[in-house]
Amino acid sequence: MVPARETRAEILVVNSRFIATAGPAFRLDEARAFLARIRAEFPDATHHVSAFVIGHGNSVTTHCHDDGEPSGTAGRPALAVLQGSGLGDAAVVITRYFGGTRLGTGGLVRAYGDAVRKVLEVLPRARKAATHTVRLTVPYAGFERVRRVLVARQGQLLTQDFGAEVTLTARLAVAEFEALQAAIRELSNGERQAEILETNPSTILPL
Repeated sequence: MVPARETRAEILVVNSRFIATAGPAFRLDEARAFLARIRAEFPDATHHVSAFVIGHGNSVTTHCHDDGEPSGTAGRPALAVLQGSGLGDAAVVITRYFGGTRLGTGGLVRAYGDAVRKVLEVLPRARKAATHTVRLTVPYAGFERVRRVLVARQGQLLTQDFGAEVTLTARLAVAEFEALQAAIRELSNGERQAEILETNPSTILPL
């Protein structure tokens, strides 16, 4: 699973604000750009603690940074929570505004971990998959059936043009493409099929 979109949550711990922002990042440069953007958004904050998990399975790159907090009290607990979520291709930045009271080592560990947990509670999930964008033309009588096949296969209807017949463009996972083709062939007695316009190896698809 990957984050479906950027999300933010905030907690208050002994007058210190912890603003956690999480979102998708598929490469290290994207994660670094995400961090830079959050820094620019909150230029007067005391700390910007970051944690990244880039990749999936056997090819995973992790990173964390305390950004001036005592070593091991901020980035590491944030990364531990992020890794425990099961997400990949994810970045989180916890922006802290110091409230005047020191939290101590244990307090910082809890605060940064809790800030990440808070944003993960509201973060929408998605899956990353290789997809085809396809075009197909069907008679009006067959439109609803094709639409139902797309929904059943978690496809996305992108455009529809109602002319003499209905011309559609849609996006669906490569693994589901043959099932769509079979439905179109059955509907048209083997006379029609979907045309692949584009293949994207990494598309975010809602769960």
